[in-house]
Amino acid sequence: MNADLYVEFQSEDLPDDSALRAEAERDLRSLADEAHDMVGASVAIERLGHGETPYLYRARVVAYVRPENIAAVERADSARGALKGALAAIEREVRDRREELGRPWEQPQG
Repeated sequence: MNADLYVEFQSEDLPDDSALRAEAERDLRSLADEAHDMVGASVAIERLGHGETPYLYRARVVAYVRPENIAAVERADSARGALKGALAAIEREVRDRREELGRPWEQPQG
C-alpha cells in the first residue's frame, strides 16, 4: 500500500468521521498503488441542508494525478453514500485516463 500518499480529509457537521476517513484513505491508496501517477488527494464532505432537502450531503474528491488533477462531486442522502459515489467516480476517471495515456498512438495530434 502507498504509505507516502497524502490524503487531506475535511468534514463539516459530522460528529464521527473516522470510518469515512479510513474508507476514503483505503480506496485512494489502493488506486494509487496501481500506478505512479497519483501523488495525493483531497476529500471534503459537507452537510447541505436539513429536513426536506433531497440531498443532505455532498462529497468532493480531488485526485492529484499527473498530468491533470481529477475531481468528482456526488450528492446523497447519507455522508457515506455521497463519499462512495464520489470515490467510484474518481476511480472510473483515473482508470479511464490511465488507459488513454497508455495508448499514445491514439492521442490527438496538437
